[in-house]
Amino acid sequence: MARQIIVQPQSDLDIQATTVWYEDQQSGLGARFLGELNLVFQRIEDNPRQFPLVEGQVRRALLHHFPYGIYFLTESEAVTVLAVLHLHRHPDVWKSRV
Repeated sequence: MARQIIVQPQSDLDIQATTVWYEDQQSGLGARFLGELNLVFQRIEDNPRQFPLVEGQVRRALLHHFPYGIYFLTESEAVTVLAVLHLHRHPDVWKSRV
């Protein structure tokens, strides 16, 4: 059963800032980032347990062409996105959002 994706406000800011940054680097790159992000969101909706637990009940899905991870919690009918972070950022950033 597919679950609804709930993107927390701070996660939405992560996505917006990253999209703008990539678009500033090269025209169309921000759209490519969003496209890949949406594909991974779809995979999370379809089967969130395919992604590994990183700590407690928090899971992480990796994008393939961009160095970003999606940190999320799975509930019975929804998935809550805690953070969308560059993999070189301090790995504990998402913890303050649980």
